[in-house]
Amino acid sequence: MKNKFKTILTSCLILISMITMNAQQQQKMEHTALLIIDVQNDYFPGGKMTLEKSVQAAENTRRILEYFRNNHLPVIHIQHISTNDGAVFFIPGTDGAKINHLVLPEKDEKVIVKHFPNSFRETDLLDYLQSKNIKNLVITGMMTDVCVESTTRAAFDFGFTNIIIGDATATGNRELNGEVIKAEEVQRSFLAGISALGNLYARVINTDELLK
Repeated sequence: MKNKFKTILTSCLILISMITMNAQQQQKMEHTALLIIDVQNDYFPGGKMTLEKSVQAAENTRRILEYFRNNHLPVIHIQHISTNDGAVFFIPGTDGAKINHLVLPEKDEKVIVKHFPNSFRETDLLDYLQSKNIKNLVITGMMTDVCVESTTRAAFDFGFTNIIIGDATATGNRELNGEVIKAEEVQRSFLAGISALGNLYARVINTDELLK
């Protein structure tokens, strides 16, 4: 009888602990949304603009997406469709412009189509976030130094507090004055820049830090 009582008591304590942890996690992520920027097929091997470590970044984004879904937190997918003359990737109607299968939106998740690097420009992103009382953004996606950076800086100007998941973003090699700047260096430099001055525009962490 005593052993049975101990078992029941232990089970109750575990259940209470789980409920408490879940409530604490929900409070920590209150008014927070996940922003997934341009995780689209052209950035992956075989695409028109393959990025360094795009698969790894997408896998980490998938883990974060699952966390947000499991905790019933808002998710916004950003999809870039190129409309400018001379565009070579994200062409309307192509497979490369589709959101990658690793992070495909579910039917109740917001999808915003943009035509500029800044996800707020000529979209309803700001109105949507304000309608949901979102104050904090967890940002993932591609490319780190273009759409991720421009969106993050704009979000700061609109008053949002930002976290960029560094290992859930990716970019490619760049060229400056005839010199190739490796993707790894571009990635580190832009993440360092956007988190400078005491994380002014964004705090940069990795996937495991967010999910622990």
